[in-house]
Amino acid sequence: MVGDPSVVGLVGNLVVATRGECGPGEVAVRIRGGIETFLARSDTPLPRGTSVLVIGSREPRTVEVVPWLDPAAIFGGDF
Repeated sequence: MVGDPSVVGLVGNLVVATRGECGPGEVAVRIRGGIETFLARSDTPLPRGTSVLVIGSREPRTVEVVPWLDPAAIFGGDF
């Protein structure tokens, strides 16, 4: 099945921790004028509350994520 390509590239927060290869977590993403949740898969376990970047979409409600560090937070917004 094809996933939802409109979610790829968005940043969200994990509301349920991922467990790496042992199972998915859940991510909340601002999309389509609201907040939607998707099953979230990652290569390594990530704790609840982690900011993540959606890098892929598998099934209709399952996405692949990686940890995300906001560049503005790192550099203080002075680019």
